[in-house]
Amino acid sequence: MSTYEPQPSQLHSPAWVAVTKIQFVVSVLALLVGLWYLPVEPWIVAYLVMGTLLLTSSTVALTKTMRDLHEGGRMISRVEEAKLERILSQHDPLVP
Repeated sequence: MSTYEPQPSQLHSPAWVAVTKIQFVVSVLALLVGLWYLPVEPWIVAYLVMGTLLLTSSTVALTKTMRDLHEGGRMISRVEEAKLERILSQHDPLVP
């Protein structure tokens, strides 16, 4: 007996994916525009831009790593479940 598990493409609608991508781009652009017009010396703005880019890239890397770990765990679980189903299907309780 297998339980139904939705595929990753079924978890989010295309509209939701588009909204999250647009939200990400708008937030990064708004932050960069705010830093551009910040009334401080250019080296301070450069430092803040560098920190923003580092934070953004590390956030993307972290989310990708977390997703990969989660999907890897699901794959191992599916393999173990398939092995168990195969063993159970081959077992005949009436044969001594």
